[in-house]
Amino acid sequence: MTSFEEAETEETVTCLHLTFYHPCQHEKMMFRCLNFCKREQVRADETAKFGRDSSVCHYSLMDTRVSRIQFSLQFFRKLHTSEYCFEIKNLSKKTKLTVNQTELGYLNKIDLPWKCIICFGDYQILAEIQEGESTDYFETHLHLAEAPILQERCLPSLQPIPENSISPSFFLSQGKSPTEIDENEL
Repeated sequence: MTSFEEAETEETVTCLHLTFYHPCQHEKMMFRCLNFCKREQVRADETAKFGRDSSVCHYSLMDTRVSRIQFSLQFFRKLHTSEYCFEIKNLSKKTKLTVNQTELGYLNKIDLPWKCIICFGDYQILAEIQEGESTDYFETHLHLAEAPILQERCLPSLQPIPENSISPSFFLSQGKSPTEIDENEL
């Protein structure tokens, strides 16, 4: 047997990709303590904490409006499955945390969806989980977004827009109501 044949089987590692955005990130440099260059390993039994207290949080945000410990991420395996997940817990007494529009108060926690947007204050974080098999550790890979992750959303008009792209407001401004036309009649 060769050394290649006797080598340990490589395990894939679960990786949590986090893309950060804040509207004042260039002026205030609140992400200056985050390592955007490479993946970092975190032991599976450790809790990844995010906040402004660098003595407690591995991921420090340099902003006085961020709580000492803002939130934590805990790696776990779902019961009776081989699926690995993350749980997010809000650790801020003052700021609510939203995960895909689910609002978390202090000490509330939920399973992190495979792809979601985490928001608190003006911070936006896109979280994406890349599945792996390792039980000893997971990795984090941090990215910096140049543009907002979550665009301001204007509520769409509740009126349907016809295929010919003429807005219903066009008809209303002319005192006519829209009528449905078969596309073969055009």
